[in-house]
Amino acid sequence: MNFFIAALGVLGVASSGPLIAATLGATTVSALAIAFWRNAIGSVVMAGPVLIRNPGEFGRVSGRDFRWSLAAAVALALHFACFITSLQLTSVAAATALVCLQSGWIAIFQLFRGVRHRWPVLVGLGIAFGGVIVITGFDMGSSPEALLGDLLAVAGGALAGVYTLAGGKARQTMGTGVYTTLCYGMCAAIVALLALFSRQPLAGFEAAGWLGILAVTVCAQLIGHTAFNHLLATMSPLLVSMIILLEIPGAALLAAAFLSETLPAGTYAGLALILVGLAVVVLGQRGSRGVRRRAAPLAELGTD
Repeated sequence: MNFFIAALGVLGVASSGPLIAATLGATTVSALAIAFWRNAIGSVVMAGPVLIRNPGEFGRVSGRDFRWSLAAAVALALHFACFITSLQLTSVAAATALVCLQSGWIAIFQLFRGVRHRWPVLVGLGIAFGGVIVITGFDMGSSPEALLGDLLAVAGGALAGVYTLAGGKARQTMGTGVYTTLCYGMCAAIVALLALFSRQPLAGFEAAGWLGILAVTVCAQLIGHTAFNHLLATMSPLLVSMIILLEIPGAALLAAAFLSETLPAGTYAGLALILVGLAVVVLGQRGSRGVRRRAAPLAELGTD
């Protein structure tokens, strides 16, 4: 089941870059409008099943749960502001590749928190990042505008790492529906404030613009982000972020098919490297968990 959910998640987030680029390029929709509506609609949709099944779940949200959800929402809002803007300045392939390096940021953040990764995990990260370089080639930073877009995408990747780590903490005790409702809803409120200060409109678009917003919301937000938020309850944030790397070749293929962007020559070789790197990380993390359980079985009780 996790494999199926992960596959849906990859398909969902892979459509994000091409759909956003197409919407921004062909309509009057603003960057922050896409971020606002995908989260606002996502929050309402995710709240529905919880309110019908067990509305009392929202009343049981603890202060700890709320704080981690808020931290995730702030990081997600800033991530969207950076990533969606980068798509207006650089190619879909470059922006997607750089923003998907969140697994590297997560590994760095975890090192600062005292987490020591086994060498297979680090080797797997290196192999996967090699695949990213093969896919993007030297297409990044080809002009001052593209360089700015690349830097925004890098910042978006770091913020996505914070979002994933905070979401992993929240999902230890919160259900998918409750967490995504809170996170998406607070993210929408923060983006609305950003839009107010930057004077970007959130409404008044043509029909094609609203259709683009709806497509991004359904594919990228409700299917993509929600699938990965669900997986955070059973997988480590690092592993989830590694799976998201598969968004890179997926977005490149979609951009080539629907936006006539040139497909990077190393797409298929890069995809193979990403898959190999992902497999090495999975095996490395399994081995690490086995060692920890044998060494201190009592210490593992009650932890994620």
